[in-house]
Amino acid sequence: MVSLRLLRSPASPSARPADAELIRSILQGDRDAAEVLFRRHHSMVAGLAFRLLGRDEEVDDVAQDAFVEALRSLSRLENPQAFASWIGSIVVCVVGKRLRRRRLLERLGLRRREAVDVDAFVSPSCPEELASELRAVYRVLASLTTEARLALVLRRIEGLTIEETAERMQLSMATVKRRLTEAEARLTESRTRES
Repeated sequence: MVSLRLLRSPASPSARPADAELIRSILQGDRDAAEVLFRRHHSMVAGLAFRLLGRDEEVDDVAQDAFVEALRSLSRLENPQAFASWIGSIVVCVVGKRLRRRRLLERLGLRRREAVDVDAFVSPSCPEELASELRAVYRVLASLTTEARLALVLRRIEGLTIEETAERMQLSMATVKRRLTEAEARLTESRTRES
């Protein structure tokens, strides 16, 4: 079990317990270790959820749901040191469910489609070429299928490889390539209309 002194110590990063050590402690019932793991990965989880959702209204809910699911199924994690990547996959799954639910509610007329505030994703110090690319990507997201949207954000915004994207989405690389082709075609079409 991880020492509480290590958990609460602001010492150097090398003195901090590794994710694998925290996970072993959590599996032995240490709630403090779970809190440390949550605090360590919360900003990454919330940031990924924000970029995938396209707005921040549900980010905290997604982050909480992802951590609850991760802790519930922690015993199935084969490589505890890969927790960050694993919880990233859980975030993608949770966001995918929320996006599909949104789309269904929109089709049933129970929810209005809300525009994405594209400038919320672009830092004022961002180079103009990159800012233009981000704006173009976020403008087409609403027109994409959920899988194409997730694949495009993971690939273009998160900078993941196709293999990493497939792993996070729990899809084959061939399927991810098809979703990316669909998204890229929509992106090209959108840029052509703007020209």
